Amino acid sequence: MGALQVVVATGTFPELTHGNDRGWACIRILADAKVVLMDNSFCLARILKVLAVPSRVRIVQLLKGRALCVGALAARLDVTQGAVSQHLRIMRDAGLVIDEKRGYYVHYRLNEQTLTAWQEAIDQLLDPAFGACTEGKGARQCVAPKRRKAARSRKI
Repeated sequence: MGALQVVVATGTFPELTHGNDRGWACIRILADAKVVLMDNSFCLARILKVLAVPSRVRIVQLLKGRALCVGALAARLDVTQGAVSQHLRIMRDAGLVIDEKRGYYVHYRLNEQTLTAWQEAIDQLLDPAFGACTEGKGARQCVAPKRRKAARSRKI
């Protein structure tokens, strides 16, 4: 498999729903290892919401480089297996972790493609130069459109 390529698509995306996919239609991983990340504030908010919980950030740190089962994660995080399972469900629904059945146990590992796409999206969000307005000839307008002045009524 070749190098991972991240593409950020712009525009509106009617397929983003609040239905069964839980809104994660904003990330598409294509067969040729190309990740299409929809440029959408809803998607960015969902990504940041998954990573906003300290336990989930710690799970990402623990899963770097190796797969672990729920019991091992619970022992390292000093929380119950049920709590870890709930975090992993949210992370799996987001495409951040992949579950693998190994005999009696299910091991979880990071989805490197999703992690790369999320990193690209967050980098673009925090980059002050990305999508910035520039003044000058041919540049897009940076200010709100001017309002038309209200018509004056004539005094008779």
